[in-house]
Amino acid sequence: MASKLSSNKERLKRHRRVRAKISGTAARPRLCVFRSLQHMYAQLIDDEKGVTLVAASSLEKEFDGYGGNKDAAEKVGKAIAERAKGLGIEQVVFDRGGNVYHGRVQALADGARAGGLKF
Repeated sequence: MASKLSSNKERLKRHRRVRAKISGTAARPRLCVFRSLQHMYAQLIDDEKGVTLVAASSLEKEFDGYGGNKDAAEKVGKAIAERAKGLGIEQVVFDRGGNVYHGRVQALADGARAGGLKF
């Protein structure tokens, strides 16, 4: 009898498959998204040096309200775009972290695009 893998193991399989194909550089870093049940996190990562350039999340002090909905995800996207602009970064590679491009992940991407990032 075949048993069903957990949804997190399936997500990790998708994440590894995506990460085999994309990589961030200093000129075009990887916009990595992590979605937990109550919060959203985003980082810009230079994979050549193994360094996080900029990070934003719904856990920060200046962030108000619940962090686990689409409005919060859009705010996090705009915050990461604003901080990236401060470093002179305009183009990124989007890494959805194995999550489906839907809901909060899509809202974060739309917020980052609205903030001026191109991907």
